[in-house]
Parts: sequence; C-alpha cells; structure tokens
Amino acid sequence: MSFSSSNIHSVSNTHNYDVIIIGSGLGGLSCGAILSKNGYKVCVLEKNKQLGGCLQTFSRDKTIFDSGVHYVGGLAEGQNLYQVFKYLGIMDKLNLKRLDADCFDRIAFNGDPREYKMAQGYEAFVQGLLQDFPGEEKALREYCRMLQYICEKFPLYNLRMGGYDEKEAVLGIDAAEFIDSLTSNKRLTQVLAANNTLYAGVEGKTPMYVHALVLNSYIESSWKCVNGGSQIGKWLARVIMENGGTLLKHKEVKHIVAEGHDVKYVETAKGERFTAKQFISNVHPSNTLDMLEGDSIRHAYRARIKGLENSNSTLMLNAVLKPGYFPHMNYNYYYHDIDDVWGGHVYTDDTWPANYSMFISPNPKDHHFANALSIMAYMNIKEVEPWKDTFNTVSNEASRGADYEAFKKAKAERLLDVVEKRFPVLRQCIQSYYVATPLSFRDYIGTYDGAMYGILKDSTNPLRTFISARTKLSNLFLTGQNLNMHGILGVSMSAVVTCGELLGMEKLLHDIKKA
Repeated sequence: MSFSSSNIHSVSNTHNYDVIIIGSGLGGLSCGAILSKNGYKVCVLEKNKQLGGCLQTFSRDKTIFDSGVHYVGGLAEGQNLYQVFKYLGIMDKLNLKRLDADCFDRIAFNGDPREYKMAQGYEAFVQGLLQDFPGEEKALREYCRMLQYICEKFPLYNLRMGGYDEKEAVLGIDAAEFIDSLTSNKRLTQVLAANNTLYAGVEGKTPMYVHALVLNSYIESSWKCVNGGSQIGKWLARVIMENGGTLLKHKEVKHIVAEGHDVKYVETAKGERFTAKQFISNVHPSNTLDMLEGDSIRHAYRARIKGLENSNSTLMLNAVLKPGYFPHMNYNYYYHDIDDVWGGHVYTDDTWPANYSMFISPNPKDHHFANALSIMAYMNIKEVEPWKDTFNTVSNEASRGADYEAFKKAKAERLLDVVEKRFPVLRQCIQSYYVATPLSFRDYIGTYDGAMYGILKDSTNPLRTFISARTKLSNLFLTGQNLNMHGILGVSMSAVVTCGELLGMEKLLHDIKKA
C-alpha cells in the first residue's frame, strides 16, 4: 500500500488545526490515529520522504528490510498490544507470522557448542531452559514470577487506571543485579540477560522493570511483520486520513514559537507556519527544546533533559541472500563473543564486535529459505566522528566520501568474520549487503548521537529518567520512546499516555478495552 501525492494535502503559508503532531514515528502516528478517531482535526508533519520513523522499511535488490522493527510481542488475542491495535482499527490488517513456539530467541556463546532456546508461554519457557539447566527450576520460576510481578505493578501496561505508588517499589531494582542473584550458575544468568540488546542494557544502570516489560511481552507471544514493520505506519496513516486528518512529508519543523505559556505556531525550514490549539512532539525531548523559542521553559528543566544519557547506537548490516541458499530460521539469534552479556557496548578496535543480534526474513515465495538478514552490533557514534558534519537521507542525498565507504566495508567484514564462527558459509550465501552506521540513524531518526532506544533508564535514579507527557507549556505535549519505554509496545503506550492528557485517561482506557 502506498500513498500518492493526491493523498497528501498541500498547504499554504499558515494552517489551522486542533492538533499539530511533529514527527510521524509510531508515537506520532498513534496519537494522530487516536485523536482523529475522537473528532480532532489532526495534522502530522514529517521531515523525511517516508512516514514512520523506526517503522520505515527500505528496499535493496528488490528485498525489503526493516529499519528498526524486527519483531513484536503482545499481539495474541487479549494481550495488551493486540487490544491497542484493535482499538486503532489496524490489528486485522497486519500481515504477521508467529515465531517458533519453542524458540523465539536463540542464545549462543563463543566456545560453548550449545545454543539456548527461549520459548513462548511461561511454562514452555521454564521447561525449555530446564533441558539445559536441569537443576535450576527454582531460579527459573523465580525469574518468571518476578517478570510477572513487575508487569502487574504497571497499570497502563495492563490497560487499567492506577497511580505512581504502585510501581514505585520496583523502579529501583537493577536488572543485572537481580538476574545474577537468582543462582550461582553463571551460564544461566548470562542466558537470561543475553538479549539485553533489545533495550541496550547497561550493567549497574538498566532497571529490572525495563527487562521485565520487554521480555514479558515476547514470552507471551512473539511475531514478525511479514514484508516489514512499515505496514503498521501505513495503516495508522490510513486511519488518520479516513478520519479527516492530514499527513505532510518534507516538512521539517525548525521552530516551536511560544508566547507566555502557550505555543502559538510551529515553523518549518521553508518558513511555512502551522497553527493549532494543541501541539505534540514525537521527536526527542532534547531536540524539542532546541526548537522551542521563548523563555517559558526553565533553565533547570532544559539542563536536566540535556544532561540525560542516551542509549547506545549500532552498526546494522543488511544482507540480501541468494535464493535457496540459506535456510530460514523462524527465531532471532543472539551471539556473544565474550562471557559478559552486558559488556558488548564496551569495546576496543581489537575486541569489536563483542556481540551481535541477527534477524532473519523468510523468502515470501518459499518459507523454507531466508531472503534477507539483518545483523546488529553496538557502535558508538565517536567511531564515525570524521564524518559528523555530513548528512545523507533519501530525500537529501549526499555522499560521505570514499573513506566512509571503506570504513563501513572494513567493519562489515569484521562483523561477518564473527558471524561465520556459527554460520561458516554465510558469505557464500550473500548476494549483496548494505551497512548503516550511527550516522544513518542520526539522520533518519533525529537523535544527535544515533541512539536507537532513546533515553537510557537508570535504576539508581529512576525519577530522573521519567519524562512526563506534559510540559510547562499548557498546549505542548511529548510522546514517543523517551517517555515510558521504547519498542512497539512501549511507544504505543506512550501515545495512550499523551492522548489521555487530552481525552481523559479513564475514558480512553475504557474505549481500548471495549474495542
């Protein structure tokens, strides 16, 4: 499904709406869909050629790749994301494939011939890991109990009303510390934390609630979007348009102009002005503050937001596979070249990559074989410092130069060397590959350091990394992965939080549950 230019409304120099939404990532599109369903005249402004932020897909050699959505949890009937998507009117339109019931994530370590399987469903999860850790039932059941206990403490995660006091007791639990405390069996504790690249986990910092909310949704049910996650964005855009909303691409908001305690209008790079009663920013809070003119936001608040640490960025190798060469694996693959699964983001030239995550796409014509795979490894944006002043997107193409291409090739080959420890003939199966660095994520997503998962949550000071949907301006709200959680589920919930400020949370949750 594509949108022709006739679907996208043209604008004169100033336009009036009920709500202007800056950025068409999942948070922005979900807010647009919810509010337009409730009678608001909505306009979404997107700087790029394609809608969807991390939902975007791209095509190479007639093969579709995801920018960021490699699998989704919580989409079985009755589960939380299923219910939100049903309310939004998109659930029955999505083309989904469920990952293997006995293994949604497979974990491997250098020097260990075994591969450990994480199964869907809590009892299957326990029984599956008991095959490799027969004496560890107590630890595995305590781990599962804790995941479910923490998730119960988050009212919105369970689509119900509730207060901060419910979750307060669990916010300060450190993920690595808790998992390590379960057993003296170090291999088991490393396996349980091995897919922490899902949320860019940092030992001594990442809270257990982040681990629990993410892993619980995947244990409940794990899915792949067939032909990419952009379908979520496209169907949300359709909901917005069917409810009279407007979506405008190539509209980069440069200025949010306020007088007193109200935003009056936003202005694009081309000088176009858009006015509305309410404004929602789906871009990083730090970037939002950079756009905001006027002295209505206190210096202390600006300093706090600017001082928050972002999660890690990555290098992504996207490979087109020769037809019929590489068997399709209906699960995700996490490999650690070092024993410490939390240590992948700390590396030197010699030790990179310390780990990787691999996501495999089935050939649409023959699901026995894969047609593409994406391999992700941590990378700090400092590695691409020599090219920091370059900018390159589809709508604003510019070469970063031969040195940059040589850098990407060297990194890709190093990564493939490590992958071939487990998949020895992979290179023979690859038709072509394409590499994205932190600069690619910076230019498309808009975070200054290419962070994939927004602001890094901190168990030592959890309140500092919580950001309210409300701002000090009466009609400016925030949404997206930096509020509560990243990921499809986390961002969808952040949109519910933001829209709850306008519609009333009790009414909105009632409508979602009754959908």
